[in-house]
Amino acid sequence: MTTSPLANPSATREMLEAFGLATKHRLGQNFLIDNHVIERIMDLAELTGSERVLEVGPGIGTLTLALVQAAGRVTSIEMDSELEPVLSAHAIDHPNFNFILGDALAVPPAQIAEALGGEPELLVANLPYNVAATIILQFFQTMPSLKRAVVMVQKEVADRIAAVTSTKAYGAYTVKLSLYGKVTGRFEVPPRCFMPAPHVDSAVVRIDRVGFPGTLPDRQVDAACGTDAPVSTAGSDGVLTCDSNGGQDGASVLVLAGAPSAEDIARVVDAAFAQRRKTIRNSMSANGFDKAALDAAFAQCDIAPTARAETLSTSEFVQLAEALAAASALS
Repeated sequence: MTTSPLANPSATREMLEAFGLATKHRLGQNFLIDNHVIERIMDLAELTGSERVLEVGPGIGTLTLALVQAAGRVTSIEMDSELEPVLSAHAIDHPNFNFILGDALAVPPAQIAEALGGEPELLVANLPYNVAATIILQFFQTMPSLKRAVVMVQKEVADRIAAVTSTKAYGAYTVKLSLYGKVTGRFEVPPRCFMPAPHVDSAVVRIDRVGFPGTLPDRQVDAACGTDAPVSTAGSDGVLTCDSNGGQDGASVLVLAGAPSAEDIARVVDAAFAQRRKTIRNSMSANGFDKAALDAAFAQCDIAPTARAETLSTSEFVQLAEALAAASALS
């Protein structure tokens, strides 16, 4: 089992005192002090020793010191400049570790790839809770090489990530993230596992990248990349990148003529959920979509215009976006 020498209260206190540090509530700093949680995170990550791993919010390096034992290369992004000395000390002790000081949402993917010696393959992190949902979606959107994420988040965010149709937690975020990944593991983490203990419950979720759910993209990807090929969208032109067993690790490119991009689908999803208590037709028409085009698309997709957004699956949203794109109703 891979553990961390910092995952206990006494070691955490000693590290904070040695570097004259204190936790900062505004940055969501709650340091993990339970090695059992570290072990379970590492089990979900399934590292083999060669992966390029990205971490966000390393803090004093509790999870970092477990990751460097099991990964080929680890790069952490930390916003708190006062943590630079402790992270620099870890970098001296572990040649396969480096870090970037900055806002994870603003660091360019190219800078991350340069630091890692290649594009990131996994995101493993105890994320800052106030930006966790945004980080997860943005990283899957902008880093096609990212195959898996194992992340600690607030329990309510985990519920949104893993939600199913017709539930309160199911919403636009759930659908948009499911264009890129699916939840394949989860466990709860109580407040006592942190120092200081947060006022919310936490959960670790594993999200594995998947291809576009839906009809047209699936057919074209299967034909060009193979049925088991994970893919990711790139831009508004409908380009998908294969990362398949028979592909070239993200090198081969497939253009899906006429297929909606992820941005197009997101626009449909956002409009559908914009007024959640309304029918999907009323919500979407109130948010920029032509009623006649909507009615035709609903009929084509066999979707009741009186349905509410939370009853539609991701694949149904993709089909609806396809129908609207074919009718030039997304421009």
